[in-house]
Amino acid sequence: MCGGLHRASAPGFRERVDMNRSVIGEPQAEAADSSIRDLSNDALIIRLIQTINHLSRWLTPIHNRTVLEFSARRSEPSAKELLIRLRDTEIRAYAFMNAIATARDPDLDRVPRVEPSPAQVAVDRSAHPLVTMSEFRRVRESSTSLLRALPDTAWDRGGYSRTQRNWTIRELAEFLAKNDREMLRRIDRALSQSGARNGIAAVSQVDYTRIEEPFLATMTRE
Repeated sequence: MCGGLHRASAPGFRERVDMNRSVIGEPQAEAADSSIRDLSNDALIIRLIQTINHLSRWLTPIHNRTVLEFSARRSEPSAKELLIRLRDTEIRAYAFMNAIATARDPDLDRVPRVEPSPAQVAVDRSAHPLVTMSEFRRVRESSTSLLRALPDTAWDRGGYSRTQRNWTIRELAEFLAKNDREMLRRIDRALSQSGARNGIAAVSQVDYTRIEEPFLATMTRE
């Protein structure tokens, strides 16, 4: 605990990277999911790239790492823990996409599931949140590079699983967009509750509900 902030107990790897769960449970989820399904492949790639920009816009100006590493509520994850979840989910989804892109109808159960060692958990715990964000950015850039290299006809290629669920490349991209939406919403809440935005530029204080507005709309001079 640090000045009213709490370090939330970190969930296990399988809880952080559960790609079979429903990503979001809010009432408007179906409409939001429909808007993602209606995106073209190119627009979906742009949506995935924009998540990196949103995170950088929010987090880069925050110099007090404590407000990113601790949660205002003991039962809720910190911004850093949510970044770790984003990174680990991205690593798993990229592994599936790469398997599908490079093999015909691959068995996704055979894609290695790399669980972090105690040493990696310790590294994650001590790493600066912006380092974690950079790790997520690197994997997301790999995902979007792979997607950009595929013709539209390849997005319907899929892999199968006997233990989880089948995936196509398009479904994986949509899953990541839905997961981004939920994680951004939760990071926004964590930043607001921890006071992380106090004293930073207005352009970086834009909350989740206004995140799609052009930057210039938030930079008008008083």
